[in-house]
Amino acid sequence: MQEVTIDQQFIEFIAKNLVDNEADVRVERLVDERGVLLTLFVNPEDLGRVIGKRGAIAESMRTLLRSLGMKHGAHYNLKIADTDEESSDNRAPQKAFDRPYGVADPNQPTETVENSTEEFTQPTAEPQAEESDFVKNTRQELAELED
Repeated sequence: MQEVTIDQQFIEFIAKNLVDNEADVRVERLVDERGVLLTLFVNPEDLGRVIGKRGAIAESMRTLLRSLGMKHGAHYNLKIADTDEESSDNRAPQKAFDRPYGVADPNQPTETVENSTEEFTQPTAEPQAEESDFVKNTRQELAELED
């Protein structure tokens, strides 16, 4: 049986205090030449709680983990595993924040833009959707507040 390290206990403690299904929380540790990779597994229902709005909780956990790494002289990375049981064939296309920086979405149409020093592609503009009644009412209320 593998010994549970302080970094695993640390991430596990934080995650268990965020989720409803504490028994499903598991942290795996992998050490390689780039540092320590901790992979956090939670129940699919709790994934949003661990990631947080716009990834705020996940980023906070990574920041705390880097602080622990400074104390122990190690480089830590945290990966939150998607344990959803769906097969990858039936999943929706990756969103931009799921892909590494600079990798285009293969489902997104692109156009070539020429620059004086380099050539690159950028997504084509999508047509603007009409504003909903909620957005129109909110803008009107804000305009009235400014007056």
